[in-house]
Amino acid sequence: MAAARLYQRKWVLIKLPIALLALATMAWLWLEWLPMPPSQLRVSAGRADGVYYAYAQQYAQKFAEHGVTLEVLESDGALQNLQRLHGEQAELAFMQGGVGYLGSAGNIRGSGRVQTLANIDIEPLWIFSRLRDIESLQQLQGLKVSLGPAGSGTRLLALKLLEQVRLGPKDLTVTDTAGMAAVQALQQGTLDAAVMVLAPESAVINALLIAPGLQLVQLRRTAALTERLPYLEPHLLAQGTLDPTGRHPPQDATLLTVVASLVARDDLHPALKRLATQIASEIHARSGLFYRPGEFPSLKRLDFPASAEARHTLVHGLPWLEAHLPFWWAQVTTRLLVICLPVLLLALWLAHLIPAYLRWLVESRVTRWYGELKYIELDLSRDSLSGLDLTKYLGRLNSIERRMAAFVTPAYLMPRWFMLRQHIDFVRLRLYRRRGR
Repeated sequence: MAAARLYQRKWVLIKLPIALLALATMAWLWLEWLPMPPSQLRVSAGRADGVYYAYAQQYAQKFAEHGVTLEVLESDGALQNLQRLHGEQAELAFMQGGVGYLGSAGNIRGSGRVQTLANIDIEPLWIFSRLRDIESLQQLQGLKVSLGPAGSGTRLLALKLLEQVRLGPKDLTVTDTAGMAAVQALQQGTLDAAVMVLAPESAVINALLIAPGLQLVQLRRTAALTERLPYLEPHLLAQGTLDPTGRHPPQDATLLTVVASLVARDDLHPALKRLATQIASEIHARSGLFYRPGEFPSLKRLDFPASAEARHTLVHGLPWLEAHLPFWWAQVTTRLLVICLPVLLLALWLAHLIPAYLRWLVESRVTRWYGELKYIELDLSRDSLSGLDLTKYLGRLNSIERRMAAFVTPAYLMPRWFMLRQHIDFVRLRLYRRRGR
């Protein structure tokens, strides 16, 4: 009987295969369904003298505390950052506000695969000039102007602003000079004006503010620009707020601003999205020149869709295990609870259920033989049995014995098996006696 043979060798034929299948299932689910997050990431930041790069260095330190290596990549700006995300050259990037609205993002195939983890800062649009009395973008016509590197969000924003006043690159002399090089060019007179999007604490902005002969351009009639370009917001830069001595700026100024954000590829591991969002909360929770403590990070006025993991983290915090255990221990514990424990319980249940079912099959066979024998015994108590009936019953006893001989009897059933043989012999003896009457 196949069931009896299987039950007799249940450890090799049943429990060992179940254990191996359980291990294979755990490994497959661990690797394919819920893989561990990578231990190395890349963030595309910005120029080495910019705030994005400084932020990236802080992120790298925080990630290192959680056992994740974050490589900081220098870039020319937001557009190059977006291209790197699309080209899988980076998993995280800092993005200047408005890039998703400016039409350039749509020209990058697969830009929809970018998600916002958090808005982290407000960046003003600065226009510095060595010429006095510039109050409008139209006055830049014919001048030599730096609009930022070709791969930067500053260049895209500046061109969009010029488009609002019906100016294009052909109407002025555009250069790629940026950073400290732009400061020197303005001082030397080889550059008339520079447009840049930088945080107020940037070293470049500090250098421009204290450079003699350079003016911070105060644009007039900016309401129309903010109506046409909704990602722009006006903010008041109060007199003396950029200098401990209270000299810069020399008077109140209204600046157009955009929101900077931390973005990620949508296929970045969910645990790393949560970790990056939590780190953003730690780094950017302070107050800024244009916002109060607690206003950032946030997920308002987005250029790219918000990550579900980031939104949950900002609202509810990290999951309990990730909040109370080291990052990698939390990941391992999660998989032990979600994958290994259920598979282990299922394997133990099957390892108990299948042998129990086979044991029931084996014992039911012996029980049926006992039932057949009991039926014969009850018939023997009748006086009206013919010789043909007795011969039939002897044949049935012989059939039971043949089946018992082919039966692979488990050790624990041997006592019942021998008792059944003795009982068969006893019934056969009774049949012989009845035939001899």
